[in-house]
Amino acid sequence: MKATLLTLLFILIAFSGAPLFVVISAAALFCFYFIGVDLSVVIIEMYRLAANPLLIALLFFAFAGYVLAESAAGQRLVKLSSAIFGCVRGGLALVSLLSCAFFTALTGASGITIVALGGLLLPALLQEKYAEDFSLGLLTSSGSLGLLFPPSLPMIIYGVVAGVSIPKLFLAGLIPGIFLLVLLGGYSIYKGVRGDCTVLTFDFKKLLDTVRETIWEILLPVVVFGGIYSGFLAVSEAAVVTLVYVLVVALAINRDVKLRQVPTIVGNTVVMVGSIIIILGAALAFNSFLIDQQIPSRILLWIQSQVQSKFFFLIILNVFLLLVGCFLDVYSALVVVAPLVIPIAQGYDLNLFHLGIIFLTNLQIGYTTPPVGMNLFIASLRFEKSVIRLGIASLPFLGILLVALAIITYVPALSLLLVR
Repeated sequence: MKATLLTLLFILIAFSGAPLFVVISAAALFCFYFIGVDLSVVIIEMYRLAANPLLIALLFFAFAGYVLAESAAGQRLVKLSSAIFGCVRGGLALVSLLSCAFFTALTGASGITIVALGGLLLPALLQEKYAEDFSLGLLTSSGSLGLLFPPSLPMIIYGVVAGVSIPKLFLAGLIPGIFLLVLLGGYSIYKGVRGDCTVLTFDFKKLLDTVRETIWEILLPVVVFGGIYSGFLAVSEAAVVTLVYVLVVALAINRDVKLRQVPTIVGNTVVMVGSIIIILGAALAFNSFLIDQQIPSRILLWIQSQVQSKFFFLIILNVFLLLVGCFLDVYSALVVVAPLVIPIAQGYDLNLFHLGIIFLTNLQIGYTTPPVGMNLFIASLRFEKSVIRLGIASLPFLGILLVALAIITYVPALSLLLVR
């Protein structure tokens, strides 16, 4: 009876708008109290997590992402993509996809991409005679495409929670991420041809000028990931190199970020990363209680008694994760849900790298899933359109992403080829 009342109380507190870490921490403290475990275990778990060297990578990658978001890097990337693909029918739609994916990978936030690039790309798409609903759906759906590409912050968090190699996790996301872009790019070209959209004339001189202007953004992945996969840099060291590189380029070379902006950027970074660490620490402490009480084992035994087939388990897992992606932001979903799902998925002999890609693909689709996908609300504010209209405009892209999700789920080689 007490457990039921407490559960209802915590649900009520969560829906009242209380911070997630407060709800999870309180749940952990109450549960440990009732089974007679010293409450300091929650604080110890948070301290252990804060001492994890991989979280240093999270901090520095996040800082670099905020600096890039404040700079004109997004506009330069759009210009470069336009110079390369503008001569293709449907090329500007490809430009939008690639620019949003790359920018989200660097900043780690879907909302930042829609806000930073949406105002630039939507007028350009409309000017090139793309249908307004297609353009709105494209930009709303593209905001979260980069979650599968390094140095995606959600990938780092999943790696910490699952205890898997983050460089290998980065590799696991490359082919599925490119696969998503190819499917969406094919549809975009089809719409561009059907809509008789404007085609830009290829100008080699303009391309060279744009490459020179964007050279520092082009070199960033080469410098950082060349260091990681050559074995010269660890992930945390690569994060520091990324931050130093981005700061030098933004402050000293391009000068599109002012020194007076840095304290604000630092503040935003610390608030975001600090909240993630607190939520993650509370979630892992609560997860320790669940493991101690053998809750995941009991859930696994119950699921296996109902669902013997791995095929049907994956269907249930995808539906569940899509719902989670609708209601929780990607960071909360990873730290709250992943520790519970991982032991159950292992019971079905699901590779943890493959599971991570399934997890992140579901969450990025959930951002755009009506009626409560987060991208719909951010795009509604940015483009001043109703959430219902944006949801309808996003449906073709959502359908393509769901087909891609099914293929990624049931063809594990897409995720594991580079890892192996």
